[in-house]
Amino acid sequence: MWVQEWKLVMGMLAFDLISAVMTALVKKALEQGLNRLVLVTLRQLVATIFLAPIAFFKERSTRPKLTLEVLAYLFFSAVFGAALSQYTFFYGLQYTTATFAITFINLSPVLTFLIAVVMRMEPLKLKSMAGAAKITGTLTSLAGLLLLSLYKGVPLTDQAATDAPSPAALHHAAPSDSSGNRSWMLGTMALLFNCLCFSFWLLLQTKLTKKYPAIYSSTAIMFFISTLQGGAVTLAMERHVSPWMLTSKLEIVTVLYAGIVGSGAGYLIMTWCVEKKGPVFTAAFIPMMQIMVAIIDFFFLHEQIYLGSVLGSVLMILGLYLLLWGKKRDESSVSCTTTTDKQVDEQADDKP
Repeated sequence: MWVQEWKLVMGMLAFDLISAVMTALVKKALEQGLNRLVLVTLRQLVATIFLAPIAFFKERSTRPKLTLEVLAYLFFSAVFGAALSQYTFFYGLQYTTATFAITFINLSPVLTFLIAVVMRMEPLKLKSMAGAAKITGTLTSLAGLLLLSLYKGVPLTDQAATDAPSPAALHHAAPSDSSGNRSWMLGTMALLFNCLCFSFWLLLQTKLTKKYPAIYSSTAIMFFISTLQGGAVTLAMERHVSPWMLTSKLEIVTVLYAGIVGSGAGYLIMTWCVEKKGPVFTAAFIPMMQIMVAIIDFFFLHEQIYLGSVLGSVLMILGLYLLLWGKKRDESSVSCTTTTDKQVDEQADDKP
């Protein structure tokens, strides 16, 4: 039993490391001028090519029939979970720092919870301890979000930029000096929108997996649809061929890593962990990803770490764990209630 537990822990740590490395690679590639739209499109294309054969052979005997309803779910899943989600994350990443950007992942479970409550998909008992923990965790995370958004604070590190940006990077990069705060706010808003997109995607996935339980196939199809979506938008925005040309090893490695390892292998690991232990277990490892990104950010990207980011991160992580504890307690109480009901039914059946 403990061997299986350790495998799951190592799996989630591997997923966190994959995501942290991908964030650092993307940050560096964007600084060197890689087009965000092109990156999103090529990443989805590579992920489609990687996952399609796996989905075909793994689920060829269990894959249900595609219906118009399922295709509609897949289309909007591609919009929220791939195209918009990734573009807004890359936009926010380019205008802030890797550590700051990855911090917002802590907010996704909180926003998902809020949306689910509004849509009456999530129960909320205010008088119970679990309900109080959920509310407290949500408010704490939102306080951390406000702190992150409105207070940058003093730099806690003394890092100096070592690499000069390329001309293309200067074209896409955030303006400096006078408009630096505005760029930081734009990046923050993009990251917040990324969390909203991801939360909507999670809720869509809840419905989709029930209607189309072939997870590998649905993901491969979603990646393919998002490739078409991203390609159409990119062609409309970028009329020249030059943005599509990957001119450096870093850009090529970033696209391949993001597609094969980030989207492909990372998704398979995450799916396996969710299947074995559930979403609460996987969400509990989100802060570890932030720590890994912070280490890479400091030692390899030489980015500044600001006081506001640290304080906001602490509040968001605290809020996340309060919310997860409340959800876990709710699940435990539901499980106990179900078990008790079954025992009562069995006793009633045993009576003559």
